[in-house]
Amino acid sequence: MESNVDLNLFVALDALLDEGSVTGAAHRLHTSAPAMSRTLARLRRMLDDPILVRAGRGLVPTPRALAMKSRVHELVEQGRSLMSAAEEADPASLRRTFSVQIGDLLSNGIGARLVSRIRGEAPGVTLRFVGDSHEDTDALRDGSVDLELGQMRRTHPETHIEPLFSDRMVGVVRAGHPLDRTRVTLPRFAAAEHVVSSRRGRLTGPVDDLLAERGLRRRVAVCTPTALAAFHLIQDSDLVGVAPLAITRDTLAAFGLRSFEIPLDLPTLDVSLAWHPRYDADGAHEWLRQCVRDAFSDISR
Repeated sequence: MESNVDLNLFVALDALLDEGSVTGAAHRLHTSAPAMSRTLARLRRMLDDPILVRAGRGLVPTPRALAMKSRVHELVEQGRSLMSAAEEADPASLRRTFSVQIGDLLSNGIGARLVSRIRGEAPGVTLRFVGDSHEDTDALRDGSVDLELGQMRRTHPETHIEPLFSDRMVGVVRAGHPLDRTRVTLPRFAAAEHVVSSRRGRLTGPVDDLLAERGLRRRVAVCTPTALAAFHLIQDSDLVGVAPLAITRDTLAAFGLRSFEIPLDLPTLDVSLAWHPRYDADGAHEWLRQCVRDAFSDISR
């Protein structure tokens, strides 16, 4: 038997066994009868079996040919299925776990909406939220994370990035805070004690740069690793925070916090969706991406 098997031979063998005729198999595979005869001769050498033998004016299969007929046909059909276009995913029949890297503000802002959609359409799917890391990781590339949501700072060149949402930044205080009772000016804003949230522990950012341009400086009294931790501190103190308005609207209301306009031209919070190109043609992954898009489209601006 030949050591290097040409997989096209399985297609030819399937046609020969099904048609029981060299001419019929040749017509089916859009080739000539002499070419199909040569293929049959090659198959006979490989299998050390006549496969089809003359019986009057026709050909009949040998016992070995009959024994392998259904298996050969199944193999050919499986191959065609593998090479055909991917079918659209049926969420209701999915049994899969998806890992989504997302920060606490976003998970609080769209998490319930996203989970409700997925549980309703795909009860067999498990959604695994993975928190932001203070280090840059290869989670998308190595497959440990299916989607990443948030501000995209550093990504690999092959990563697909799709902008989803832009939000404006506002100041955040407890109800009854001095800045909640009067018009906020830059000097009053800068004079307050501030809490910032940074997964890397950074104490300064765009707010400080813009204040410095106006000769002002704020005091950062506390830095927390997450925004929700900062909200807890603001709730019971005179600390002042900064947060994206639309994404945190419901969260701020749940904490009993108030927002106010900061008289600075602050950059927006730009949220994007990122995934590895290995999932481009994956119907289930595309369904998940659409669920995320829809969750953001429902946010009241």
